[in-house]
Amino acid sequence: MVDTSLSPVHVIGGGLAGSEAAWQLAQRGVPVVLHEMRPVRPTEAHSTDQLAELVCSNSFRSDDAEYNAVGLLHEEMRRCGSLILRCADAHKVPAGGALAMDRDGFAGAVTEAITGHPLITVERGEVAGLPPEAWDSVVIATGPLTSPPLAEAIRSFTGEESLAFFDAIAPIVYLESVDLSKAWFQSRYDKPGPGGTGKDYINCAFEKDEYRAFIDALLTAEKVDFKEWEKSTPYFEGCLPIEVMAERGIDTLRYGPMKPVGLTNPHKPERRPYAVVQLRQDNALGTLYNLVGFQTKLRHAEQTRIFRMIPGLEKAEFARLGGLHRNTFLNSPRLLDGALRLKAQPRIRFAGQVTGCEGYVESAAVGLLAGRFAAAERLGGEPSAPPVTTALGAILGHITGGANADTYQPMNVNFGLFPPVDERIRGRDRKLAYTRRALEDLEGWLKAAPAVAV
Repeated sequence: MVDTSLSPVHVIGGGLAGSEAAWQLAQRGVPVVLHEMRPVRPTEAHSTDQLAELVCSNSFRSDDAEYNAVGLLHEEMRRCGSLILRCADAHKVPAGGALAMDRDGFAGAVTEAITGHPLITVERGEVAGLPPEAWDSVVIATGPLTSPPLAEAIRSFTGEESLAFFDAIAPIVYLESVDLSKAWFQSRYDKPGPGGTGKDYINCAFEKDEYRAFIDALLTAEKVDFKEWEKSTPYFEGCLPIEVMAERGIDTLRYGPMKPVGLTNPHKPERRPYAVVQLRQDNALGTLYNLVGFQTKLRHAEQTRIFRMIPGLEKAEFARLGGLHRNTFLNSPRLLDGALRLKAQPRIRFAGQVTGCEGYVESAAVGLLAGRFAAAERLGGEPSAPPVTTALGAILGHITGGANADTYQPMNVNFGLFPPVDERIRGRDRKLAYTRRALEDLEGWLKAAPAVAV
């Protein structure tokens, strides 16, 4: 039975995250006003007024729920009644092991479902600033192309300088793929730092000839061009692409992020390294490490080839490759609580890419959670977070506290965000252990969740 006395929850943004949040709310009997600024105010990337328009790839990546983290996320979302996954499945096109879809059919199906739901009202027009105080429950899901007035209002309110600039995304590797017979743990000058031990970095040392070959590879590698609408946003000098630094001189990196000072290679203690790449812990579990100072515009295949030239990373497996692009996202570990509420103003939730999750599916997944959390509150209950052993719980945990707030950058879902399984389980069996545990724990969470109202 739907409670007709409930006031609506306002969802700002009709992309994947906003559409999913609105659907989850309405399916639980909560009325929704979904605000989408298109076509009243267009964006540089969209070409239609459809909800959930896919502006880049038409793929949700791997659909393998047994051995792939994003495939697992697909399956978890299906079990949670995701509109986005339902429409993707209905409009899928051949793509090997990936879930790809017909763009127009997919967006049309989402738009039809949202506009046809009796509890959802779609209002076209820009929300130019922080939501009015009268809106006591709001989900902001405006993505990387948040309108300038709203972006500025968020920036001013939160005090976070994280909007409309080229953010530096460093590659991230799985710790278990680093060859520690060549690399070693040590901080510069053995300084422990806040919460550290003096062995807080993984260090990979170059000989002179290895370094020269690495620089040559950087200078001749194939790079990605910016989109036209990104070209007007300047670099910050502090986050130049590594290949741009290399162009400034052969020793620029050796005197910058790859300086070898304060470090002793225990595998070759008789001489100082010529240059050193440092890897810094990237998540609270200590399963992921990022390459310090390695923001880049190299194509992904080039990154894999060149970064495996680094001693100790010859067999590195990457949880995320590097990049440098215009983005709009919050420092979520600092600003949001575990239910995606803005700590300074809990009536406002954030969802989707604006929280710092990366990728279509992750964006929709965080929208799903935001919708479920907001619905629970509106119905007089408390938000219930999914177990951290699930893909949903892992991405939520990362963006709301598992990541380091000082170095927070967008992240796709990957097994490095999950609590480890038995370390004796290796290879494909290890991935299967993650997914089986996740789906079992998800079922327990869903059984305890309130029933869908309509």
